[in-house]
This record gives sequence, structure tokens and C-alpha cells, in this order.
Amino acid sequence: MTTPRPLVRPARVLAAALAAGTLFATAACSGSDSSAPPESDASSTVAERGLAAQTTSPASESPSDLSEEGARNALITPADIEDDWTQVRDPREWRDTLLVGSVDVAAFVDGQSDAQDCQRLVDALFDETLLGKPTGASAVTGFQQGDSRLLYQVAAYDKAELDDSMQWLSELPDACDQFTLTGGDAGERTVQVIETSLPQVGDNRQGLTVTMKGESNGDPVTLSLDVAAVQIGADAITVTNGGLDGADHDTTSAAVKQGTQRLQEVLAGRTPSPTPSGIN
Repeated sequence: MTTPRPLVRPARVLAAALAAGTLFATAACSGSDSSAPPESDASSTVAERGLAAQTTSPASESPSDLSEEGARNALITPADIEDDWTQVRDPREWRDTLLVGSVDVAAFVDGQSDAQDCQRLVDALFDETLLGKPTGASAVTGFQQGDSRLLYQVAAYDKAELDDSMQWLSELPDACDQFTLTGGDAGERTVQVIETSLPQVGDNRQGLTVTMKGESNGDPVTLSLDVAAVQIGADAITVTNGGLDGADHDTTSAAVKQGTQRLQEVLAGRTPSPTPSGIN
């Protein structure tokens, strides 16, 4: 007598049946909502979104949050630099004419250099492009005291371009330690660029003193200017300060220190308080 075989299905048959059931269930669900993606696709989409979130630029590379109002609030005031500085109405006019006594300083610095880096510096001494063209909010103010002028700017930049500009400034004492400026009505002028120290503020900073010697209307002229820049992320402040009586380094340091503090307060969402007179 033949013994009957037990009714046990092979594992592969059971697996096939389960797979078929899953397939039918999936087809039924997808038939009820044709717009919903399959579960595997949805999981893939979520994973891709998560990956995209992980690969976004770090905060330090984010665009500046500086607004036009914030840039204006971050500007220094006469109280920040003390002495007898008087705020001027429109310092942008200095790029065309800057008459100090009988010397047109704007014309005196207008000339040509054989070195491109040095030419860029000369072109920007009384301009708003020392660190390149701002890509966001920007505000400018200016002050005068005797034969000295101070141009101050707060602006937002492309972060990579700002990094490059700060690097360019740091190289000028070597690249443009001494060069000749020609053209214009002032004849040949000898220009020297040296590095100067600034208060330890901001993320990055660079200080220079630019001295230009030549003649104006037949008389010898020496123009000395402090040039300073402080970077905070994608924002920066710039200072050009000096004149025919030399550059007051204490004023430059005060403008840098007070100005950086004001910009940091603005970026933190606060409105800087008025600077009291008699600051140290």
C-alpha cells in the first residue's frame, strides 16, 4: 500500500503566492488613486529631499540678510569718531571733485598705473567699489575735518567675491609697495602702500596706508590715506580716511571698532543705540 505524501507546499510556491498577493494589493491601491506614486517611489522622493537638505550650502555661504534700512542703521555717526568731524550731505560727489584748499584731490589720484592691482586700488580710493560692487544692500556716509576726508560704507557682497577682495587687499603691500601714477594734470606721482594694524574685530580685516606724492598747480603735494576693511560673513565695512595733513590712525581705528559693533548689532536683529559722546 502506497503511503500518501503530506500536503506541504514548497517554500518557493508559498513565496510566489505571497508576492502575487502583494502585487494584486498594490494594483488595487494604485487603481483607487492614480495620482499617488508607488510606495518605493515615495520613499525615494523622501530620501532625495533629505539628501538635498544635507547638501545645501553651509550658513557661512548663505546670502547676506542685511537690508537697506539695516545698512543705514549700521553707518557710523560723528560721535563714533569724535574730534571735529562734520557729516557731509553727499560723499558720492567726491569721486568727481574733492577740493581741499587749492588741491582737487579727486583729480590728484586720477591716473594710470602699469599694474592692474594697483590701478584698482587707486580707482577705488574715493569710490564705493573698494571691495567690488555690492550685490545687496549698501549705504555710504562721509565726514570732513580740516583738510581730511573720511568715506565710510556698509554693504552686502557675494561671499566668494568678498573673500577674493579681502585676499587682494592683503597682497597690496607686496604687489604695490611702490609704484608710479601717470596721466591727468598732476604729472607723475609716486605711490607707496604699507600694511597697518586694525582692532581685532570681525571675521577678517585688512588695513593699509597709501601715500601719494606729486605736484598740484606747481606746488608739492603729499596725500596720505588710511584704507581699512572688515568682513563679517558676506557683509563688510570699508573706511578711507586722510588728506593733505596725513592720516589719523586713531580715527580709522575708532571708525572700524564702532562700525563693526554697529553692523553686528544690526545683523543680530537689533537697532544700534546712539553712540554717546566722549567714547574711548
